[in-house]
Amino acid sequence: MLLYGVDFSGASDGGRGKIRVVRRDLDRPGCVIDGATRCDRRELRERIAASREPSLWRIDAPFSLPLATLERHGFASERSEWIEVARWMQRFGSPRGLRTALRDLDRREPRRTCDRAAATPMAPMNLRVFKQTWTVMVEVLLPLAEAGLAVEPVHRATADSRTVICEGCPATVLRDLGRVPRGYKGRGPGPAAERGAIVDSLRQAARGAFEIPSVLVEEAIADEEGDLLDALLLVRDPWCGPPPAEARLEAWVY
Repeated sequence: MLLYGVDFSGASDGGRGKIRVVRRDLDRPGCVIDGATRCDRRELRERIAASREPSLWRIDAPFSLPLATLERHGFASERSEWIEVARWMQRFGSPRGLRTALRDLDRREPRRTCDRAAATPMAPMNLRVFKQTWTVMVEVLLPLAEAGLAVEPVHRATADSRTVICEGCPATVLRDLGRVPRGYKGRGPGPAAERGAIVDSLRQAARGAFEIPSVLVEEAIADEEGDLLDALLLVRDPWCGPPPAEARLEAWVY
């Protein structure tokens, strides 16, 4: 079983070179590989679609909108399907088109049940996040779901695939490690020292389940934007309990 940690990008250039992917082989304790992989959203989608081994792709981006927002736009939680939501979002043509339409009705930015449970930093339509929400749902998840892949817990597999995609959040993992999820992105000795301390915490918490090669440690500490470190955090064992009923449309953070 392969576990992929993906630090996502909603940038207008398709996330070219900005998306970082780390792979951990759960059947081979002691290694984290592919840490230097960079790709754009098209390449990420194609790579997930081409997966042939049992794999879980854990992506740092919101996989849906809050029920309060969806119900305001005609999606009844007991009848609607997540894939209908993704197709509806696609019709707006861009992240900005969706955000404008939502704010025409309500300028609030409600949080999902999973945002509260996992203490994610921002709501899906926050100014700093809404591009990630639209692009991951429309450009990555929707084509994969239509191809039959499973998006946990909102869309069951309809094809013969052993690939599952789920939402993750580095800030949630940091809190689980007992660290404050801020202060590690940026230039200078302070953020670099914090990145080093986070890597140390991650390695200690692994307790032999996996090792981070020294070349990745050095790169993660040198990466001022924290992209590689965020991807590394997402190969820690995910949360695996049953999500609540709201997650059927809202998604869930694992």
